[in-house]
Amino acid sequence: MVKMDSDVQERAKISDSEKITINLGYVDLGHIDLLVHEGFYANRSDFIRTAIRNQLGRHDEAVKQSLARHRLELGLRHYCRRDLEAVQAAGETLDIQILGLAIIASDVTPDLARATIASIRVMGALQASPAIKAALSGRIH
Repeated sequence: MVKMDSDVQERAKISDSEKITINLGYVDLGHIDLLVHEGFYANRSDFIRTAIRNQLGRHDEAVKQSLARHRLELGLRHYCRRDLEAVQAAGETLDIQILGLAIIASDVTPDLARATIASIRVMGALQASPAIKAALSGRIH
């Protein structure tokens, strides 16, 4: 198995979160605003993040079982040109399965990605150039 290196410069650009949009009914939103006003939460986002973490905590055991069953890596995984060239030199390909964030660095060419990445399954976010995503479009699940 090929060991992956880190690209420190690329990691400096990584955001620790992703923006999402949700629709809430006015009454639910009013409840949130009341709790914020009363000082229970700093703002709406603080309330929503806390509620999500609480729900994830309630399902922690199910998530752990699913991670093991689906063989998903948990966290951030970074793939740079040097990593994929090592995979290619070893005559291997990657089946990337991540729960979290997968990053394909800007120094990776579409041809190198096609030659070394057999499949990608990311539950979370995939950060890659539009050219890389296009090159791997049939392999991203």
